[in-house]
Amino acid sequence: MTTVNMLEAKTRLSQLVSAVESGAEDEIIIARDGKPAARLVAIAADEKPPRRLGLLEGQFPDMSLEDFNALDDEIAELFGVKPE
Repeated sequence: MTTVNMLEAKTRLSQLVSAVESGAEDEIIIARDGKPAARLVAIAADEKPPRRLGLLEGQFPDMSLEDFNALDDEIAELFGVKPE
């Protein structure tokens, strides 16, 4: 834990923030007239939960490309397009 006075913190703010971000310092205390006034600490990154791939695996029957394309004419009619 490092303690710096207000004037030094003003002059070296970007360096102090970099030190906290990189983990070189856990926290930096900023003092006014020798008394601790504020604490500079890194903000913990928001960790997103891991994505689950294959969430719906097994929910739908297997389908070949031919089976999938067999419905094209019916779908085209629903949208008012005449099949070729």
